Amino acid sequence: MPVLTVENSDDYQTYINADRTTVALFAADWAEQCAQVTDVLNELASILGDKLQFITLNAEKFPEISMKHQIEAVPTVIFFNKGSAVDRVDGVDVAAISSKSKKLAESASSAAATGQTLKDRLTALINKAPLMIFMKGDRNAPRCGFSKQLIAIVNDTNLPYETFDILSDEEVRQGLKTFSDWPTYPQVYVKGELIGGLDIIKELLANNELEASLKG
Repeated sequence: MPVLTVENSDDYQTYINADRTTVALFAADWAEQCAQVTDVLNELASILGDKLQFITLNAEKFPEISMKHQIEAVPTVIFFNKGSAVDRVDGVDVAAISSKSKKLAESASSAAATGQTLKDRLTALINKAPLMIFMKGDRNAPRCGFSKQLIAIVNDTNLPYETFDILSDEEVRQGLKTFSDWPTYPQVYVKGELIGGLDIIKELLANNELEASLKG
């Protein structure tokens, strides 16, 4: 399937909310680099078109859409999964566009083979352990200050728990924000239910309610 050109806002919404992951190029006629990225998308579409959908739109023609996705320069490529942006590449980075597209195509193939949607996958992950923490890095090597603080607090309870490194999977990182309606990390789940982030955990600790809350 060739790269589709977005003619109006309704087309755009239809494309990005499709069942297939959509690769969207925000471009401008005057930017020569956009032609290079368009050629790359055409090539990828010929290879991955049965798994991914490729579209292009003029960023200046759709200023509201461009503003919503913080398009500050062209070309910019954004990857959408059922309406949600799950990844992006700013500028002419052909290798990144190709590798991210192929990775998403592989995920789509895997999901098709197992019949597992992103929602199914997220549900399985948050129920992987009675106490589940989604963070940057893992329990042995937190990769941000908030995650490090959270792990130190939870470790003091001596309760068993599992962690998931959101930096290792962009689809989970972006999807979980929408799934749980919680925009930041780390996120703590008890028996599949969201407890909250670091501030909530600190509040529970201060009120001597942490251990009971983490046990469910």
